[in-house]
Amino acid sequence: MKENLIDIYIMGEHHQVPDSLTILQAMEYAGYRLVRGVGCRGGFCGACATVYRTTGDYHLKFALACQTKVEPDMQLAMIPFFPAHRPRYRLSELKGTADEVLRIYPEMLRCYGCNTCTKSCPQDIDVLGYVSAIVRGDIPAVADISFDCIMCGLCVSRCPAELVKHHAALLCRRIYGRNLAPRSEHLQKRIAEIREGKFAHALAELKGLSKKELQERYAARDIEPEE
Repeated sequence: MKENLIDIYIMGEHHQVPDSLTILQAMEYAGYRLVRGVGCRGGFCGACATVYRTTGDYHLKFALACQTKVEPDMQLAMIPFFPAHRPRYRLSELKGTADEVLRIYPEMLRCYGCNTCTKSCPQDIDVLGYVSAIVRGDIPAVADISFDCIMCGLCVSRCPAELVKHHAALLCRRIYGRNLAPRSEHLQKRIAEIREGKFAHALAELKGLSKKELQERYAARDIEPEE
């Protein structure tokens, strides 16, 4: 079947690509060899953050290149890395309080509440909502609201106060997981069983299998039914 070609502009350079492609596929079709700015290709890793405009619309739009189809006359550029401020800390040395989060990321208090962060999020996360939760010290709320963050940094690129909110949210999720989340009793039990050597024979057997045999075991595994 003949492909319908459309015009797009990649970093200002004109290309014709099939209209069925995603931005990522279109860049590869146009001859780009992506070393940075590409990862899982499934919308989870956040490596292919992209900024683009469409014809007749002055608004900048944001998307993941692996999840967004090309449009006629699209002008686009990728942001494979955003050099956001990232303070150093040791999670094991933190008490896990909300004050510590604001001590490490004091700029969170500069939030204007403009909501450009939420508008730029390709995951449709309520970014302003979790920034507000950081400011009021509600770490469980930050962990819950920001759970689907893929760390692409697009929210930072649009923030007039230059807040590195995705890194602050990551700290909150780490604190929540280490200090606040309920302990999983069955996980603790299973870890103890592993340490006692209950599965040593099975693990040794798996390590001795070929790649093909491992794939067959994986395909034949029991899967819990969806709720």
